[in-house]
Amino acid sequence: MTASSQKRWLGFVQAHATIYDDDLVPGAKILAIGGAEQSHVNLTHPEEVFYEYLARIANHLKVLREPGEPLRMLHLGAGALTLVRWASVVFPKSTHVAVDIERELLDFVITQLPLPKNCSLETIVADARDVLHSQLDGRTFDVIIVDIFSGPEAPEHLTVPEYYSELYTALDDQGLLFVNIGDDPPLAFTDRQVAAARQNFDFVMLSSSPEMFTRRYPGNLILTAAKHRLDDSSINQCQALGPFPSEIKHSLGLDRFGKP
Repeated sequence: MTASSQKRWLGFVQAHATIYDDDLVPGAKILAIGGAEQSHVNLTHPEEVFYEYLARIANHLKVLREPGEPLRMLHLGAGALTLVRWASVVFPKSTHVAVDIERELLDFVITQLPLPKNCSLETIVADARDVLHSQLDGRTFDVIIVDIFSGPEAPEHLTVPEYYSELYTALDDQGLLFVNIGDDPPLAFTDRQVAAARQNFDFVMLSSSPEMFTRRYPGNLILTAAKHRLDDSSINQCQALGPFPSEIKHSLGLDRFGKP
């Protein structure tokens, strides 16, 4: 790192990003950006995922893929690389590509929070849509995780049906797309994302706590999309694995959604 880039990096860290101990979980760290908690990692036990929405994605993957199977994973939105660390233990020999538009954030996280041994990670500094037809053009993945949405303020070009079409192209035929959707009542943004996904994928489901489906509370929902319908047994296992309480809507159960 050059002196000038180091200065920019330190300036970014001081102004925006901090990492501090989680006093309740030994060995765990919290990444905060602008004073708001953004990510949580357990360096001692990376297979443990603390944040509910990330644990939901992790639990879905444990059902829908055979643990130990090496996966090609694309993470759009790096954060503290929580699921990269988790998958390095649960799905060893997997390969990871993490994309973030903030070079300083990637440098800061990797420097301050060492990755597990034998973690195969490629980092790319780019826009989460441009990267699909530039650096990653022609590459396909078993799993794509999109963790960049923050409700209606999310960049519009990352929320439209055309983006979901490009994500579809970047997935293997048996691949899985997971999108973290943060939203507020009445979940109008979620409606738009469900509609955009259903235009492109044969199967879409939403996972969250039951209270989120009342449309009266703010929170996170996980959108899962696939090129082929998931079987009922797998869907039920995803719901049963939690985190609790857990509810999944799909097929006719999503008819209230997707009508922006």
